[in-house]
Amino acid sequence: MSAPLVLDVQDVRKVYGQGETAVHALRGITLAVEPGDYVAIMGASGSGKSTLMNIIGCLDVPSSGAYRLDGTDVGVLDDVRLAIVRNRKIGFVFQSFNLIPRMSALMNVELPLAYGGVKAGERRRRALAALERVGLADRVHHQPNELSGGQQQRVAIARSLVNAPTLLLADEPTGALDSTSTRDVLGIFDQLSLGGRTIVVITHEQDVAAHAKRVVRLMDGQIIADIRQSPVSGPPPRLEEVSL
Repeated sequence: MSAPLVLDVQDVRKVYGQGETAVHALRGITLAVEPGDYVAIMGASGSGKSTLMNIIGCLDVPSSGAYRLDGTDVGVLDDVRLAIVRNRKIGFVFQSFNLIPRMSALMNVELPLAYGGVKAGERRRRALAALERVGLADRVHHQPNELSGGQQQRVAIARSLVNAPTLLLADEPTGALDSTSTRDVLGIFDQLSLGGRTIVVITHEQDVAAHAKRVVRLMDGQIIADIRQSPVSGPPPRLEEVSL
């Protein structure tokens, strides 16, 4: 029996407001993402890509249509079950990192496990492994203000991976980074993709989308292109400043 689709979006629509002032953010999106795919979702401001990301990430619900995440019909879940699915199935990476300022890198990465009720010893083991995976084995006790932007984003990636989620969902993950840190982060995504991780990246940057296996373009709340491509694999991430 084949594995379920990671994302199965069927005729999803999202309307904000009513009557003449209603805004149709999504106008019938149908999208399927298989395990191991690496998809870049692109579009100009107002195209609907942020709304689609919020629905894919279970942060919002569609006005109509159906959405299944790893075989689970998200539309029938109450808030508590939705939060559990979001914690266990999705790893988020945001442009602004969203790290807790007064917590160490290790404690930030442990957070999803703490919310999931994982015991302290197991949390620490898994968080250390995730930080080592992104090249921050000797930065585990540093707070965010003691790390560069690229290092903070690597902490965020480690946090997104620590629960072994079905989907890695990244929203403009390199938007706040310089070119060198961008290369490092995209190199990590390349490695994760080669390892079979399912990744969806929301981006307006063609250089970022070039690393994906597939590019989905939105305009006015609709998919106007869905193209397979040969991904660009850059050099491996620059991790020489840390000891592994």
